Amino acid sequence: NAVALADGFVRGGVEGARTKLDDFWRAVASKGRFSPVQRMPWDVVWGNWSIENTPGYFFFDTMSRVFSPYVANPLGLNPLRDVVKKEIDFGNVHACKSMELFISATNVETGQLRVFSDGEIDLDTVMASACLPQLFRAVEIKGVPYWDGGYGGNPALYPFFKTAATEDVLLVQINPVVREGTPKSANEIQNRIDEITFNAGLLREFRSIAFVKELIAAGRLPHGEYRDIRMHRIDADEAFKDLSASSKVNAEWAFLAYLRDLGRSAASDWLEENYDAVGSRATLDLSGELDDGFRPMRGPAPGRRVKEFLAARIKPESARRRA
Repeated sequence: NAVALADGFVRGGVEGARTKLDDFWRAVASKGRFSPVQRMPWDVVWGNWSIENTPGYFFFDTMSRVFSPYVANPLGLNPLRDVVKKEIDFGNVHACKSMELFISATNVETGQLRVFSDGEIDLDTVMASACLPQLFRAVEIKGVPYWDGGYGGNPALYPFFKTAATEDVLLVQINPVVREGTPKSANEIQNRIDEITFNAGLLREFRSIAFVKELIAAGRLPHGEYRDIRMHRIDADEAFKDLSASSKVNAEWAFLAYLRDLGRSAASDWLEENYDAVGSRATLDLSGELDDGFRPMRGPAPGRRVKEFLAARIKPESARRRA
């Protein structure tokens, strides 16, 4: 998303960015048409986007647990790499001076997070940032192997503290932090492990931000030398709670359009409720991060537009018409 946004913005400003994002995800969907992992007919009828109960996904999931990508995919094929290479002009990404981009990947050998920026961002760094080790070979950059950046930071927030002029940080979060109930099935357990793992780095950064804010408020750190970060978050925990991890490999255009429209609804709700707070106060309360009892950081209730969107429960055929 980041590189498509920057590429499109250089091509044609805001509208160019929208167009490039749309082109990119349509290209992903076009590649996905040939995937053996597809929803079953009854899933289409009921508007179920998860594909964990399909034969294709069962085979795919089993293979990924038994065979490494070095065995199962000896040629190292990656359809996403082909799409990024075709759709993204990295010359435009490097020429984009209206925004700073940061892309993170996890060093396989040290476990440390590496954040790439500016001229470092290319096809390899993008693929490293999205390299799930169960599915793809590690991406080597200057002889160093990297996996998905989510293992070290999802996303990494600290680059903003050093480079941005503002103290406001807006997080668009797609992995639920809180999920009620104890997972019982093997799939549910693995899904929750993945969510906890990918949220761990972010929660550590939240605790660091909360700690610094507390010290600044107490006068023990000088505000100016240290940033008093105002955190904001757009999330859709309620909307995503029925989506299993299997939906992440669903590249059907109807599903991608569903997520796009849901995201627009959530963003519109957030702007309506919180826009006036930008520049003056945080809208994400991190105080519970330092409590001895630790209060779970729950997101707000869905806004009006998200409720209306979910109530309509857009089915694949209607999503296609809207797209």
